[in-house]
Amino acid sequence: MKHYCRVDSPIGHLLLTADGDALTGLYMGTPSKQPALDAWREQPSADVLTETARQLKEYFAGSRRSFDLPLHMAGTEFQQRVWRELTKIPFGETWSYGQLAKRIGNSNASRAVGLANGRNPIAVIVPCHRVIGADGSLTGFGGGLPRKQWLLSHEGLPGTKALALDARLGRGVAAYASA
Repeated sequence: MKHYCRVDSPIGHLLLTADGDALTGLYMGTPSKQPALDAWREQPSADVLTETARQLKEYFAGSRRSFDLPLHMAGTEFQQRVWRELTKIPFGETWSYGQLAKRIGNSNASRAVGLANGRNPIAVIVPCHRVIGADGSLTGFGGGLPRKQWLLSHEGLPGTKALALDARLGRGVAAYASA
């Protein structure tokens, strides 16, 4: 059975989806990028969704740096390789698209890596926000660049400003953590 729930976060409302035992999606921002939920059942008490919400709350509160969740990500073999490699980017670090391409064994695949990164169905947990341009620029992010900047700032990367973004995204970290 396909389940979903919505959770609040400092970066706005998140849609979590699961296929029973594994998380299949974490979506934010644009509803057009989210799956149609016609055949899904809203069930925030589903074990994997409850655990995901708990771990996300810890991450946003600053007490969690990595996630331990069962994931099921539908995609091509190439996308799967990119997504597996994304999970190896440490908290508080960034890699360029070129570095990621080299790590999957194809240094000429930066553009394809970028496309696969953009199709990551489990944002934040599979940290596509940690991938940046070769020049250090914050390029592309399905949840929008303000969210990417907020996430990188939250992880302690210099040159990003979380406080200014909180107002644009809605609820701030202090309000979220106290909920």
